[in-house]
Amino acid sequence: MIRKFIEKVFTRNRGRARPASSPEVIPVTRHRVARAQISSCARRVTETLQKHGYKAYVVGGAVRDLMLDRKPKDYDVATDATPEQVHALFRRSRIIGRRFRLVHVMCGPETVEVSTFRAMQAVGEGDHLKDEHGRMLRDNAFGSQAEDAMRRDFTVNALYYDPATEEVLDYCGGAHDVETRTLRIIGDARERYREDPVRMLRAVRLAAKLDLSIEAQTQEPIREMGSIMQHVPAARLFEEMLKLLLSGHSLECVKRLRSEGLHHGLLPMLDVILEQPLGERFVTLTLQRTDERILGDKGVSPGFLFAALLWHEVLAAWNAAKERGVPPVPALHQAMDDVLSVQAEKLAIPRRFGSDMKEIWQLQWRLEQRTGKRPYRVLESEKFRAGYDFLLLRGESGEVDNELCDWWTRFQHAPEAERAEMIASLGKGPAKRRRRRRGKREGSGNDGGADAPQPGPTDGD
Repeated sequence: MIRKFIEKVFTRNRGRARPASSPEVIPVTRHRVARAQISSCARRVTETLQKHGYKAYVVGGAVRDLMLDRKPKDYDVATDATPEQVHALFRRSRIIGRRFRLVHVMCGPETVEVSTFRAMQAVGEGDHLKDEHGRMLRDNAFGSQAEDAMRRDFTVNALYYDPATEEVLDYCGGAHDVETRTLRIIGDARERYREDPVRMLRAVRLAAKLDLSIEAQTQEPIREMGSIMQHVPAARLFEEMLKLLLSGHSLECVKRLRSEGLHHGLLPMLDVILEQPLGERFVTLTLQRTDERILGDKGVSPGFLFAALLWHEVLAAWNAAKERGVPPVPALHQAMDDVLSVQAEKLAIPRRFGSDMKEIWQLQWRLEQRTGKRPYRVLESEKFRAGYDFLLLRGESGEVDNELCDWWTRFQHAPEAERAEMIASLGKGPAKRRRRRRGKREGSGNDGGADAPQPGPTDGD
């Protein structure tokens, strides 16, 4: 049954069937990936496994990236050794996972993920189970290397590199697709998406990140099947969304998400935000800055990024609450809670990021309160830098007056005497007269959370 399935997929995907036991062997003169380009840890893992009589290959994204002249983010190894056999060979290793049992092998700061060749089986056979929607729940049935290739998602991810011979074994025509910069799913697209709906997100992310064209039969079902994203656990959806946003090509990814109709199942409010002129400018600037930082090997705060993506929804809810007569600070807290509650239904943003997001949002109110001791308390906030950077984005997008941004740029670096003068000067002129007319309440109200606990250091700069 497996042999017939493999040959059927080869015929449909590549137009040239090849027996499962005979992969195309790609020499180094064609793929141009030398042994020295592989990380020392990945080489050590494959050499150790091969020394003990097991098959072992660098596989997946690392091979694909090297063939595309890109630096791999990490390395995976595939082998015919079981997780227990792999674990026994490496002192610094551990078996992880339930849905996929893997071994993490540590070499200093580097971790190589080792997986055992897996088979494709029918529902209910062995340890391979699907739910009522066709989504895979467990996939721990071990098989041959050819079967392992067929259960991978895209052809460009089903390439096996042997550091010992410097050859690439290609079961699915992935080398040709790398050369033509084509992203093609292995097998029937609808069935593979039902098995794991996240593959649709992955297709968008890889196409944007690697500048690949999504093959027609791979792309066609995505829009119509977007609704099955609701069956994916929220935590896993967040993890995949984070990979997409931190890919270094987040702006292009978001554009493709919208074009494929997938954004509704991830950030349901994103399409609403991007329809607002100010919101679209702000989100576009945020994603551009994020991509620039990642491509420049600088740190990025996920809390800062999600705070920016959801800011205009918070702003809309905040303004609506104030119009109902709710005081500014309670209205802001209500808006933050409402927005995060809606997102929690689709995207499980971890609590530590939610705390950062709230702190950044609260600082937007506090940064506007520049009288008395308030500016000094804002500077003491551990999230000041993230809140200030957020304010600069708002100024650049035209949402707030750049005078406010310039004032805080000067104030944070000014000597004490100049700071006192800057605060005093705000009390002169029309602004001060307006505050007198509104009475004491305006000058002594809640400062937006100065006493709130600070969740930790920020890298939002």
